Formats: sequence, C-alpha cells, structure tokens
Amino acid sequence: MHITLIAGARPNFMKIAPIIRAIEQAVARGAALQYRLVHTGQHYDQKMSQTFFDELGIPTPDVNLGCGGGSQAQQTSAIMTAFEQDMAAHPTDWVVVVGDVTSTLACSIVAKKMGVKVAHVEAGIRSFDLSMPEEINRMVTDALADEFFTTSETANQNLRHQGVAEERIHFVGNVMIDTLLQNRSRLRAPEVWKMLGLSAKNYLVMTMHRPANVDDLGKLRQFIDAIVSGSRGLPILFPIHPRTAKVMAEAGIRYPNLHIIEPLGYLEFNYLVAYAKAVLTDSGGITEETTVMHVPCLTLRDNTERPETCTVGTNRLIGTHPAAIAPAMQDLFDGKWPEGGIPQLWDGHAAERIVTCFCQMHR
Repeated sequence: MHITLIAGARPNFMKIAPIIRAIEQAVARGAALQYRLVHTGQHYDQKMSQTFFDELGIPTPDVNLGCGGGSQAQQTSAIMTAFEQDMAAHPTDWVVVVGDVTSTLACSIVAKKMGVKVAHVEAGIRSFDLSMPEEINRMVTDALADEFFTTSETANQNLRHQGVAEERIHFVGNVMIDTLLQNRSRLRAPEVWKMLGLSAKNYLVMTMHRPANVDDLGKLRQFIDAIVSGSRGLPILFPIHPRTAKVMAEAGIRYPNLHIIEPLGYLEFNYLVAYAKAVLTDSGGITEETTVMHVPCLTLRDNTERPETCTVGTNRLIGTHPAAIAPAMQDLFDGKWPEGGIPQLWDGHAAERIVTCFCQMHR
C-alpha cells in the first residue's frame, strides 16, 4: 500500500510526526506499507516550518511544493496545481491529510479528482462558525474523504449527522497528544526563561493571531489592557505571530510585564506552557495541549471545535468580549479553576491505531 502524507503548515507537523513513526515501526514488523511525505510549503520560514522538522525528527520531505504566500485563494490554487503534477508523477493508493489548513483542503480536492482515496486525520471536528477559514476546510475535506480518523465522540457524532457510515469512522484519539507525550521529557527552557528569571506557575503565556481578534486595533488594545490588568503583575510571555506583531508595532502597545518574543519552536513553546500559571489563546490546538498538561486555559473565542477541552479538560471558552477576561482571571487567581481530566484515547497511541487501520484495510 502506497500512502502519500500531506504536511503544509505548523499545526500539521505535530500531527504528521507520530504517523510517520508508526508507519516506520509497522514496516519494521513486516507491514507492506510505503509512504511519501509531501510538504506543500504553506508555512515556509525557519520558525514556522524547518524548526519543527528538526525538533520532532520528521524526515526530509520527498518534495516541497513551495506554495507559500499569497491570499488563501492564490495559495489553494498553487497547491492544487503543484500537487496534481506531483500525483501524476508519483501514483499512490491513499492521500492522508491532517487537520484543517489550506493544504488539507487543496490536496483532498486534487486526490479525489484524480480518483485516489482520501483519509482525514482529525476528522469531524466542528466550530459551526463559517467565518473561520478552517471550518470551511474541515467541511469540504470531510465531504470528500473516504475514511475518517477522529479525536472524540463529539467528532464521531458530527460525522454521523453528516451521513458518514459507521464503518468509515475510526475513533483513534489525538495525534497531537502523541507528539506531546513522546516529547515531554525533551521540552527545554527558552532563553527568555533565564533572562526574565521565570519560575513555575509564576507567569502567563499568551497567543493571539485570529483576524477577528488582532486586525481591529481598538479591540486588540482592549484585549491587551484587560489581560494586563488581570495579571496581578505576573510576567506575560507573548510569542507573537507576524500578523499581530505588525498591528502591535503600529499601535505602540507596551506594558512593563508584557514581554513580546519571537515565535518559538515546539520544544521551547511547550516548556513555557507546561510551567505557566495559565495560557490565554485564540488557538484551538493549544487547548488540547493545556488539557493534557493540566494547565488552565482561557480561550478568547466565541466557539470551539474541541468542546472536550472544556467539558473534560482545563479550558474555558471566554468569548471575544474583553470584559469577560477580568472575572475569568479572578477565578484563576482565587483557585477556582478545575484541574480537569484527559479525554478518552488521548493516550499517546493514536497514530498506532491509524496505521493498524491501514494494515487491516490492506489485507
């Protein structure tokens, strides 16, 4: 069985690494599998791409399609054109896409138009918010996929409501957590840890990148003001997305305890998360990692495609109104945050289950 794995953007790399490891382990045991790794080039700079390959031991891609930059439509068309040519030159039995980025959508469309089966890892998650590009990517990918590997029972239910047959839904767990657990002992302190004299549970980590939160200068300023006001003077570490850095610079937003730093690699960023008092974010993936590490997480969004991080884990959906931050921070400092648990099958073995499914399909 020939499998083509697609990776394109930072969230993909953490998800593809354990799948590659599981395939290689299966092959070592005699499984008749071959894989080819295609990097679309959607994220192409050192900190968004190569650092993750180096830190997570991902092998050099068989090809980099070099499709970075441009609008979403331009990037989608560039990936589709380049991947079509690559597929024609390298026939495959399966295309495996992960997550919900532009590369996921584009490569799924190409594969199906060329008559190749598609497997979607992290299928079925939904925010039901069509203002999010990721939600559109998920919906289209799940409309095309042949097999669905899911992270939760909620995702399973979403697929059933879509009309997906039960035998095509495989509840395997969360490959992001595979990567976290496999690398937890390797997490390392970034330079800023020593530079600021940080200690465990005595600082906050913040990430913000969604256009709805950062493109409106007034709203961004209100968010920052509220977070700083509620921080009780603790250092706030803000590894900044290029989009947000530009807006922050134009606004001249500065506070003594707000430390804006460059994007970090996987091992350094998750070290900061692991020892933080709390994380404030508008990301989805980070809420999964904080849940497993039992770190309080305040999500600055009105919806989440990962509800299990709220119902089981340590995440709380704060919303996009800055006024909601103060009472949540009060609960945090008053010790009213739940310790949380770990969702079912988030145990570090999701990728092994995925590869086992492929081996069974090949018999």
